[in-house]
Amino acid sequence: MTFLVLDGLTKRYDEALAVDRLSLAVPRGGILALLGPSGSGKTTTLRMLGGFEVPDGGRIVVDGQEVTGLAARERRFGMVFQHYALFPHLDVRGNVAFGLEMLGVRGADIDRRVRETLALVDLAGMETRPVDRMSGGQQQRVALARALAPEPRVLLLDEPLSNLDPTLRERTRRELRALIRRVGITTVFVTHDQEDAFDLADQVAILRAGRLEQVGTPDQLYTEPANPFVAGFVGRATRLDAVLEESGPDHAWVRIGEARVRIPGRRSASPSGPIHLVTRPEAWQLVPAAGASLRGVVTDRRTTGARAFLTIRIADGVMIEVNAAPHAAAEGAEVGLVAVDEGVHLFPRNG
Repeated sequence: MTFLVLDGLTKRYDEALAVDRLSLAVPRGGILALLGPSGSGKTTTLRMLGGFEVPDGGRIVVDGQEVTGLAARERRFGMVFQHYALFPHLDVRGNVAFGLEMLGVRGADIDRRVRETLALVDLAGMETRPVDRMSGGQQQRVALARALAPEPRVLLLDEPLSNLDPTLRERTRRELRALIRRVGITTVFVTHDQEDAFDLADQVAILRAGRLEQVGTPDQLYTEPANPFVAGFVGRATRLDAVLEESGPDHAWVRIGEARVRIPGRRSASPSGPIHLVTRPEAWQLVPAAGASLRGVVTDRRTTGARAFLTIRIADGVMIEVNAAPHAAAEGAEVGLVAVDEGVHLFPRNG
């Protein structure tokens, strides 16, 4: 059941269009990530949701109630800012109690709510700890507790993991997802990190220049990108200019430079002509160069444990990234390439 609706949200700053008629829907208890490059409108969208920016058009609806015109404190949204915005002169209890005091909660009720919320984020018994003596992960949990204590309808997170080192980031990501699931709160978060988005979210909205390019599950965005931008932005990918010569129900023939290459898999009957060919590293299999229609030279090799990423220069200086076994080919070796069933996307160059 849809719980949070963004309907045609638009925001301008002078002549710049920061968010352009953005529409999204989040089910009750769902987790939506807003993902995109810098300047894509992610943070502006989150600030409009939180009531910190006023939209120039569109509306925001929560559980059937339009909140577009309500002040931030009237929306019952919890917000965790990128740098947590904790009060360094207050201890943990003081920080978590702040939002409750603003709502008029007093006395024993505050103590009870603080205890319950700290237990929820695994900080039980730390009420008197100074926040400036806590680790980054602990400070993030204090910020989460402060946002959750007033029992908000929606939780908003702005780059929630950006201040953590890689090891702590991965562990905190798992803990954060488990916490959101346990609470069952509808959540929207902004990130520029694909791992954070894919690990945490049920649905990911890809934004570019204020517009929604595609929304879907992480699997859908990776395997069924809507356009070349999404295909190139999500995961590792190589984008090539090619020409579609034939397409059919189980394969297509494309020309890459002088090479005519068979692309297997179900292909819609598209008109022949110039295309963008976007390929994943796993879309290619190495074969002996002799007799291969597409071949090139390995110019770079990076091992990542059980697999290696090879950069292969084919005709006209075009580079293709290939995922292969660690010792499949050395730098300088000539290799052939054959496309396999998964990870090749064809898009008409005319849009």
